Amino acid sequence: MESSSSNKNTGLKIALGILLALFIGTGFYTSKLYNEKKENEATLIKEKQLVMTDLNNMAKQYDIAISENKVANEDLVDARNRIQNLMDSLKISQNSVNSLWNYKKKYLSLQEEMNVLLAENDKLKVENSLLASSLDSTNVKLRERNMFTDSLLVQNTELASVVESAAVLQTVGLKAFGVIERSSGKLIPTERARRSDKIRICYTVAKNTLVGAGDKELYVQVLDPKDNVLGANEQIQFGDKVLNYSIVSKFNYENRNLNICEFVSPRGEFAEGRYTVNVYNKKEIVSTTEFTLE
Repeated sequence: MESSSSNKNTGLKIALGILLALFIGTGFYTSKLYNEKKENEATLIKEKQLVMTDLNNMAKQYDIAISENKVANEDLVDARNRIQNLMDSLKISQNSVNSLWNYKKKYLSLQEEMNVLLAENDKLKVENSLLASSLDSTNVKLRERNMFTDSLLVQNTELASVVESAAVLQTVGLKAFGVIERSSGKLIPTERARRSDKIRICYTVAKNTLVGAGDKELYVQVLDPKDNVLGANEQIQFGDKVLNYSIVSKFNYENRNLNICEFVSPRGEFAEGRYTVNVYNKKEIVSTTEFTLE
């Protein structure tokens, strides 16, 4: 009987020992899992912050590129907005490996896109700089060749105004004088009002490769000493401005210098005094000159 009781006690002690070992092992394993979870969470938070920092740096690069353009590049603005949306989404995302990996893939894709967009933006800045230099060089050459009148040179003293008006037809060498017309058709210049049959107006349409070839027209206005409009004296309206003109110069422009001459006849005799001739490109005056008939 005593032997049987002793065996039972020994078995109980062994069982308790096993349970205690299992309890201690479970506690240790649970503690290890908890610590690993904390470490993983800390690592994920750190990685998440690194991705956020990278996205912030990328956004700053876009901000700099956009600020350097007077006219915002739509592709740059769109990419900048997508980065901001990704940052906003990342802030509220769960700290999981899959989630963070997805954001990293999106970041890498945006990084590749940014490299392409910024390279294209740098190329455009270089091309714009070369265009500005080319326009400046062209302006100097035109001045040296006396291709512009003094009034046109005043209007184009700054490069910005040159660029703005570059695609507009201009005229140079405007001259006007009275002529005697013989029955043979021969024209003889004269300064005498009573002998003048017509007024001859001549000018050159300057070459401008930025203006497309084709049918064009300019408006010539001749004013007598009393500021009356000679010739047709018809009206045309451009926006809020009404222009009275003497004759319309219609011509085919082929991207090269073009000499044009027009004639204006009086309804009676020419009056003595100073006459003014203006050439308009729509509502903008592009050339003006004066002459006197005695």
